[in-house]
Amino acid sequence: MAIGSSELATSLGSGYHLPAWFTMSITASNITKRFGSFVAVDDVTVSCPSGQLVALLGPSGSGKTTLLRIISGLEAADTGTVRYETEDITHRSAKDRHVGFVFQHYALFRHMTVFENVAFGLRVRKRPEAEVQSRVRELLRLVRLEEKAQQYPSSLSGGQKQRIALVRALAPEPRVLLLDEPFGALDAKVRMELRTWLRRFHNEFHVTTIFVTHDQDEAFEVADQVVVMNKGRVEQQGTPIEVFEHPANAFVIDFLGNVNKLPVRVEGGRALFGEKSQVELPTRMLSPTKDGLADAYIRPHELDISRSPEGGNAMRAQIVHINPAGSIVKVRLLAEDFGLMINVDLTLERYRQLGLKSGESVHITPCEATIFPVDYSI
Repeated sequence: MAIGSSELATSLGSGYHLPAWFTMSITASNITKRFGSFVAVDDVTVSCPSGQLVALLGPSGSGKTTLLRIISGLEAADTGTVRYETEDITHRSAKDRHVGFVFQHYALFRHMTVFENVAFGLRVRKRPEAEVQSRVRELLRLVRLEEKAQQYPSSLSGGQKQRIALVRALAPEPRVLLLDEPFGALDAKVRMELRTWLRRFHNEFHVTTIFVTHDQDEAFEVADQVVVMNKGRVEQQGTPIEVFEHPANAFVIDFLGNVNKLPVRVEGGRALFGEKSQVELPTRMLSPTKDGLADAYIRPHELDISRSPEGGNAMRAQIVHINPAGSIVKVRLLAEDFGLMINVDLTLERYRQLGLKSGESVHITPCEATIFPVDYSI
């Protein structure tokens, strides 16, 4: 399945409108959940403003799916409250919360046609047949799959199945939409296409949505707010730009993608790297750091490569591998004097200007670094 630009431009123009009460805020306050001696969610508070799309982002075992299931009513919290707007729904069943839930593996009924899959929630709620027929046809037009109405899920591509799963969840007019790794079972190209589709869908209808993912690119591309979780706790919540530009701690910056980690000594506000050859890192101190040992985190685009040690504040290194990746060229280098492998991202223009080749010696200049104390592990 491939979603072309023309399809993206027209697939949401069906005239379908959600009811005024469809959008509402969600707040989970001081949620704790244990499974035996294991604390899956540890005193977590998360808010999802009305009409926004919030991503729960974190590694496996961070508690994000458990938190989503508690918000949906599929799990009960040991302590804490869940509110939709000001309404406390902590002790209500999943059925009574009017939640639309989309799973990673679609969970479509194989013995039902596409039409009957989308109609299922409406039929369970005993909606009039005329309403069922009209609503299902409208939703299938919304995702441009009306011609698949009488086919079975086995005939659909992965991306088509996930779009059907989404409109099936929307059919009964849920109060909130919850997505658990919705694109995790799809290949990379289809994931990218569906991310674009979901963001466009949300821009049209502003359905209050929470989705779980471990994919940083997915969270930052789709979400209005990102909640970074680790070991059952929230490390940071903010807009994608806030979280990326101002990470709250070492875990957040390390988890959010490829980053070089350098052990440094902090002396009088200066971050010094290396013993024999000493390099001072230009830093932004995002955490109060006393003199002593610390870790410097440098993203690959915060480093530059040159033929000579410009200004003298550079690391000599040998190019190990060059990987052109679209508009970026990824260069992997060995800084032997420092005992480190270092990743640098160059623009295509800069790479062509330097004319780099594997095996040659160059100099790496740090442009910026973020310093945090040595106090975390994934």
